Amino acid sequence: MNNIELMNFWLESSDRDYESMIKNYETKQYTWSLFIGHLVLEKLLKALYAKLNKTNPYPPKIHNLNILAEKCNLALNENQIKILFTCNSFNISSRYEDYKNEFYNKCTEKYTREQINNIDSIRQYLKSILEKQ
Repeated sequence: MNNIELMNFWLESSDRDYESMIKNYETKQYTWSLFIGHLVLEKLLKALYAKLNKTNPYPPKIHNLNILAEKCNLALNENQIKILFTCNSFNISSRYEDYKNEFYNKCTEKYTREQINNIDSIRQYLKSILEKQ
C-alpha cells in the first residue's frame, strides 16, 4: 500500500470505531466506549503518520497516543496533550483485570460523556489536518 491508501485504511477503520464508541455509550457500556475511543484516536494518528511518511508509511506498532502525536510532529496545546494522556489510560484500564473495577466505577455516564466530547474534539482536529491537501 502506498501512503494514501494506508492513510485511508486507518481513516475508515477509525470512522467505524467511532460509530461503535457511540453505540457502546448509548447502551451504557461506558468502559468499552472509552476503550474504543482510544482506538479512534490511535487510528487517526496512524493515518496522519501514513500521510506524512511517503517512503515508509507504516506507523510504529505502539498505542501511546502522545508518542504517536510526537512522531507526527503535531503541535498540540496543553489541553490536547492532557486529553491524549487521559485517553491512554482507557487502553490500559479497560484491558487489565487489576484496573478494570476501578475504571468501571470511574466511568459514570457523566464522566464518559465528558471524555467522548474530548475524544471528539481531538478527532475533529486530526481529521481537519488529514483533509488538508
